[in-house]
Amino acid sequence: MFFQLTKRSTFGGKIILVTGGLGSIGSEIVRQLLKYNPKQVRIFDNRETETFFMQHELKQHSNLRFLVGDVRDKDRLNMAMEHVNIVFHAAALKHVPLCEYNPFEAVKTNVYGTQNIIDTALTNNVEKVVNISTDKVTNTINTMGATKLLAERLISSAQYFKGNKKTIFSSVRFGNVIDSRGSIIDLFKKQIKHGGPVTITNPDMTRFVMSTKQAVNLVLKTAEEMHGGEIFILKMPIFKLNDLVEVVIEELSYKEGYDSKNIKIKNIGIREGEKLYEDLMTEVEAQNSLETQTKFIVLSKLGLPNYKGHQKNYKAIKTIKERYSSRDIKPLSKELLKRILVNEKII
Repeated sequence: MFFQLTKRSTFGGKIILVTGGLGSIGSEIVRQLLKYNPKQVRIFDNRETETFFMQHELKQHSNLRFLVGDVRDKDRLNMAMEHVNIVFHAAALKHVPLCEYNPFEAVKTNVYGTQNIIDTALTNNVEKVVNISTDKVTNTINTMGATKLLAERLISSAQYFKGNKKTIFSSVRFGNVIDSRGSIIDLFKKQIKHGGPVTITNPDMTRFVMSTKQAVNLVLKTAEEMHGGEIFILKMPIFKLNDLVEVVIEELSYKEGYDSKNIKIKNIGIREGEKLYEDLMTEVEAQNSLETQTKFIVLSKLGLPNYKGHQKNYKAIKTIKERYSSRDIKPLSKELLKRILVNEKII
């Protein structure tokens, strides 16, 4: 599912900063932005080696600037933000178990880092800030989700405490990016290469799913449509974990010289901080949300929503859904899941 941008001027001739610009989402934001002839794209990340490789990959583009820095460092971020028009904030600590065992590190990056983005964007009179969020914030039970939820709240609140500054702030929330670096499919591939077993946490676990390109397409469309304070949520299919692992084994085992029947599946139990199901919109949020054919738009609770005005802005209706959860949606069939993975060149 892809949205067509209607205003090329959203990015054309603009200076754009992408934090976490070397990650799976951040780097794809950069690649897609280059199609719209921005004046300059600044790639802000704290990883030196990945910076070197991406510089080599995109060396033909003269409008890229590679900035080594960390969102925890407000002074460095303030320098990177000078003359910027649009910010895509993708920098975060995202792995659930790692955040569980290093909780304050998650706070420093996901919470303090986001507040630094807000402060420096206001200082530099940035036009728009788009925050990249996750389904882990919804009915969260883990540290990563809690810190990203607070980041979302900081972004929405910034719309109201900014005073007369022109900057507008919004978030994009989506589920699992199935082809991202370090995804579960990467783990499956490595385990199949060694003949198995392939480990899963629970065969009945369900997850929302989209590709990196789909996720970034939503992010860019958000920058075009945002009015401030919203959370944009893409409607997306779900998969059952057991179906995913069976499809990957069936498709990849022969390439590694194995019979798929000989690749065992081992259930290791749900990891610390994980849930059996995932939610993208809570019951409370649904009461404050609009809906289009392709997405939900959660309006900020800090002000009384003007539904009629917002409906016109987004060509949307007030949603009648009570929540948006993977427990309520029929999973993709194995055949359709396989088609998606093959078409996206994930397997």
